[in-house]
Amino acid sequence: MANILIVDDDPAVQITIRLLLERAGHRVTVAGDGRKGLALFETDQFDLLFLDIFMPGMDGLETMRHIRAQRPTIPIIVISGRSVTPDAYAEPDFLKMATKLGAVASLQKPFRADVLLAAVDGCLGSGKARDLDSNSGCQ
Repeated sequence: MANILIVDDDPAVQITIRLLLERAGHRVTVAGDGRKGLALFETDQFDLLFLDIFMPGMDGLETMRHIRAQRPTIPIIVISGRSVTPDAYAEPDFLKMATKLGAVASLQKPFRADVLLAAVDGCLGSGKARDLDSNSGCQ
């Protein structure tokens, strides 16, 4: 199975994703912020990366920029708990923005286990970036 890195500052999210992926047979490494995630990324060969957008220190978009400079083709799934609203005066849709900046898929927290696993399977099978909405996986 795949070697997957999860970069998220929320321990509950880390545990949830880790358990789901390990039960599906994947090897999982966890980092609590972008700097630690980048350091781990540089020392191991990962097949897929889960990346939270909003973290203290180095945020997910900055982390993704550094990772893309090193390995432009690694599939990245961005995740965020910020609300996605259709209101034009609300904050931007950061999940959609992240997919335009290089993430292959995005998931809005909270997400369902089957949606997360489908995104992982799709991303590992597709091997290429696609512009997807916030409820999509790599299909």
